[in-house]
Amino acid sequence: MQEPSKASEERASAAAPVRSPATSRAHPRLTAVTPPAPPSISEPQKPVEVVRHALEAGAARLSPVGGVSKRAFDILASSAALVVLAPLLVATAVAVKMDSPGDAIFRQERGGYGGRTFRIWKFRTMSVMENRGVVQARHHDARITRLGAFLRRSSWDELPQLINVLLGDMSIIGPRPHALEHDIYFHKVDATYAERFVARPGVTGLAQVNGCRGPTETEEKVKARTRYDVEYVRNWTWWREIEIVFATVAVLFWKKDPGAL
Repeated sequence: MQEPSKASEERASAAAPVRSPATSRAHPRLTAVTPPAPPSISEPQKPVEVVRHALEAGAARLSPVGGVSKRAFDILASSAALVVLAPLLVATAVAVKMDSPGDAIFRQERGGYGGRTFRIWKFRTMSVMENRGVVQARHHDARITRLGAFLRRSSWDELPQLINVLLGDMSIIGPRPHALEHDIYFHKVDATYAERFVARPGVTGLAQVNGCRGPTETEEKVKARTRYDVEYVRNWTWWREIEIVFATVAVLFWKKDPGAL
């Protein structure tokens, strides 16, 4: 349960395969893209370029991938998990506050269903709280706090996203949401990237259980993650959903993931 920048997260590595998607058509390699400079505090936040493409890609859909049944599952699962995990959530929030200065909860704009943005919730694992102009976390990143390193490895930092699921911004399973600057860059690398936006972003997903976690510092890693996400939205079934749930449990508790930060 991690994403390409854990302050804009996600890390890539090897994990247990669920099912490999068919290889997508090759796309031309692009030169490095310099992300836009972060706006000043007084500058209004502007919609990102990928939103327009996402709305075009999903215009014909009346509801997100999975429809009403998937949303009902998300409500039941997130509600039950929040009740059961409430003591852990409170204890973790207190520990984060005691470990380093700053808020216990990190909020950041991410791209959601239909390209609409939302504020993702995570336990803070870094000494910075950027919302725009973010830089992906790396191994041995000096910005990661002492407790933050553990929260990332265990994926406990993702637990507040259960609130996002309950609110309807996210789903339990789906493509991991990325920072807005990364949405722009990834769409330039892979033209199919916008198809991810016909599903609600997930706390975990097909890409993550197939080893696509960790930094996406190369175009190859961006394309690999995108292939799994597009495979998920094009071929969604309840059986696939169940597979991903069990594969996620395996990654968290039994399989070592070298890409997790």
